[in-house]
Amino acid sequence: MKEFVKTMLAVICAFLVMQIIGFFFLIISFGSMAALGSGSKSVLPREGVLDIDMAQFVLGEQGLDNPMGGMSLGSFSPVPTIGLWDAVQAVEKAAADPSVKYILLRPDAASGGTASLEELRKALVEFRKSGKAVVAYTENPGNGSYYLATAADKIYMTSYHGGMSQLVGVSGRMLFLKDILDKVGVNYQLIRHGKYKSAGEMYIKDSPSEENREQNQVMVNSIWKAYSSVMAEARGLSEEAFNALVDELKLNFPEDFLQAGLVDELFDHEELVSKLCDLAVVEKKEDLHLMAFADYIAAKVVPGTAKEKVAILFADGDIVDGRVENAVAGDRFVTEIDRIRKDKSVKSVVLRVNSPGGSVVASEKIRAALELLKAEKPVVASYGNYAASGGYWISNGCQKIYSDATTLTGSIGVFSLIPEFSKVTDKIGVNIVTVGSNKHSDMLSLTRPFNAEETAYMQAYVEDVYEKFVNLVAAGRGLEPERVDEIAQGRVWTGSDAIGIGLVDEIGTLRDAVNYAASLAGFVSRDDYSVTTCPRVPSQMEQLLAMFGGQKSEPEILSGTPFEGMGKLLRSLQEGQSLQAVARLPFDIEIR
Repeated sequence: MKEFVKTMLAVICAFLVMQIIGFFFLIISFGSMAALGSGSKSVLPREGVLDIDMAQFVLGEQGLDNPMGGMSLGSFSPVPTIGLWDAVQAVEKAAADPSVKYILLRPDAASGGTASLEELRKALVEFRKSGKAVVAYTENPGNGSYYLATAADKIYMTSYHGGMSQLVGVSGRMLFLKDILDKVGVNYQLIRHGKYKSAGEMYIKDSPSEENREQNQVMVNSIWKAYSSVMAEARGLSEEAFNALVDELKLNFPEDFLQAGLVDELFDHEELVSKLCDLAVVEKKEDLHLMAFADYIAAKVVPGTAKEKVAILFADGDIVDGRVENAVAGDRFVTEIDRIRKDKSVKSVVLRVNSPGGSVVASEKIRAALELLKAEKPVVASYGNYAASGGYWISNGCQKIYSDATTLTGSIGVFSLIPEFSKVTDKIGVNIVTVGSNKHSDMLSLTRPFNAEETAYMQAYVEDVYEKFVNLVAAGRGLEPERVDEIAQGRVWTGSDAIGIGLVDEIGTLRDAVNYAASLAGFVSRDDYSVTTCPRVPSQMEQLLAMFGGQKSEPEILSGTPFEGMGKLLRSLQEGQSLQAVARLPFDIEIR
């Protein structure tokens, strides 16, 4: 028996040693692949079709290489994140590239926010002016994917049944936790200014306030109108007729789309390949060369050679304190802005905002640094999916603001959300006795609710921040503070609605903002300047190290579930912002 136990222990030890050795070899292999991948160039065919397959990449603000080198691990096949600026440049280059015969757009599984898809679609429409075609093929059309498909000259759809149409309109989810929090004894104290500032309502209510419901309905309607009007016009339908098809669930099977005029032809696989060959003027499918979009970008989108530059500063993510990566961290961004200000080769700047906001302190640090930058160089704002609350705080003073029609902006309001757990301790039979030096020294201990004096103290703090926010917007946008207060109150506006109330200047893309910034710097043509992007994107090795850096936190685990929006808000609150004033959008919207 002893010998058996010894043998088993030896086998277990050997297994563990092999696992450790294998893990280190895996890390070394990943590092080698990352090093090789960082210097590799994609080889493209001499001529072919540019294949924009939206399932093969994530459309983000800044590009991010796939650190796994395209390897598949079981059912998981990681894909790269392609930056919007790179995507638009690639489409522009393809228009003038004789090796590109036409674009095959496969929009299904399109990822990215509403504004990102809006800008890519505009680039595809512009591409068609070159005389080359855009051909779309869909199997499972949805709101965002069909919207993108309508940029094409022709839309083809599978003739196979089994796919499911998700072209049913836009919706948003609001989650309310009061009932479950009451059961466990957690009480949240919400101090806010702005009747539409609803970020904390999920913790103190079991249903939305009238103002919250109103702003959500108006916002969703505005986003859908921006999408549906374009889709209807592209297919020669009235908005009423298009919405009737959606409302009455008339778009179920491929034949429904064909009969309604939303697609041009139905093909099985072989028929589709034959059609693509005809369009490429080749006889055999072996001669039909498809250029993957990511490969085309790697080969064709290269930095410009001009010494003088327009810089794009991406403010992408929650605004937080400190130097956190993958967020708009106050201290890190101040350092980045200061570097741009001192760089004599940078002649103008585009501040690309894709942020729902966050820390007021960090927002103010960034705004102040941008003021110093604006004193020396032109700064133009371009809004992505979000430029709300803190995102609007940092950018409203720019010389000009470009926004997409579906951008969510405004949300000029402030809140502070403080939990207290006195009922939890009662439920579990724990008695907490606090000893303090002063009358209110334990007011932020989270062990008891605020009294009237403390609530008034916190309200005065929030009111002061709100007044500063309003005055900053008034100065930045040339409006009276009273007018700003009317359109503020924490209300969220889409870009198309924000234009009429003076919060933005023009509906336009990131390319439009770069062109305008270049003109302010005195550049006449695109050859006069190059475009540089910042902050620096993490290398593949840095991404790999981050992947093995630890387990996901609870909010991150919620990603991809119906509670994803709650996770994002919880993450911002757990990063130390719950005990200070927060200027943040109360929700996240994504078109599917």
